[in-house]
Amino acid sequence: MQDNKNILQDSHGRQHTYLRISLIERCNLRCSYCMPEEGVQLSPKSHLMSYEEIYDIAKTFVKHGVTKIRLTGGEPLIRKDIPIILEKLATLPVELSITSNAVIIDKFIQILKLNGVQKINVSLDSLDREKFKQITRRDEFQKVHDNILLLVKEGFTVKVNAVLMKGFNDNEIIDFINFTKDLPISVRFIEFMPFDGNKWDISKMVSYKEIMDKVNEVFTDDNVERLQDAPNDTSKNYKIKGHKGSFAIISTVTNPFCDSCNRLRLTANGQLKNCLFSSKESDLLSVLRSGKSIESVIQKAVEAKLKVRGGMDTLEKLKEPKLHSNNRSMITIGG
Repeated sequence: MQDNKNILQDSHGRQHTYLRISLIERCNLRCSYCMPEEGVQLSPKSHLMSYEEIYDIAKTFVKHGVTKIRLTGGEPLIRKDIPIILEKLATLPVELSITSNAVIIDKFIQILKLNGVQKINVSLDSLDREKFKQITRRDEFQKVHDNILLLVKEGFTVKVNAVLMKGFNDNEIIDFINFTKDLPISVRFIEFMPFDGNKWDISKMVSYKEIMDKVNEVFTDDNVERLQDAPNDTSKNYKIKGHKGSFAIISTVTNPFCDSCNRLRLTANGQLKNCLFSSKESDLLSVLRSGKSIESVIQKAVEAKLKVRGGMDTLEKLKEPKLHSNNRSMITIGG
């Protein structure tokens, strides 16, 4: 059917071994860069993947070479059947991980452990309670902070993701790095990216260079250690000598890592996105429900993946609203 070619290899020779699955479009926070202020039109429940469908689709991807699955949302832990989803996916030969805002993760410690989930990414954009409340529109900072400490205590590998926005939290870069002094966590600074409804403007973005300039204002060169990045890593990793943890920069806008991209995304309503920035989607769920094979749909979607950022290969194109306003809001893509 596929002329013996792996269906997860695109036309640029990139092999896709990492699948991010969004379980739900809803969230218990309302982060401004993720969810438009007016909210989003949610998919009807009947249009969302059931846990059986999530498993069946995931199994097909694993059959063809996916070795890592990350569960995202919205907030994946507010989905009522999350224990069953974890239990089903844990039977597959993959590294299973999860991204959460950590508001309720303390209730799931044992379930995560039982199903082999070791790596947790926590979204946290400010270490200041008032700023946290401003950006999330919820007063849950202390809970999130305490749960990060709990995850570390329980032996999980924790990464803290912070989306930087100029004039809002860019003055917390050093505070975040100091957060790694006594905790074995990785803080990852993410450049603010354009999605539908998040009022993106390049002037709000804090670039890789600007982040490192702030780091170098406080720490001398011999104290900033460049770490070895993992294969297909999205981040450039660093460590301050003497700190238990590390920090990294995900520079999707100013230094895209598209050449080594191995990621695909499955939305909660069963649409395959071959790139975070692409507005094009391929409907796997309807094909699955019709009783047909989804493999040819996957192959066609992967082959169509563009070389750089869904075709936005320059900053000028990225600045053009019409090129990214047809994409989903981040909440309905999956973090």
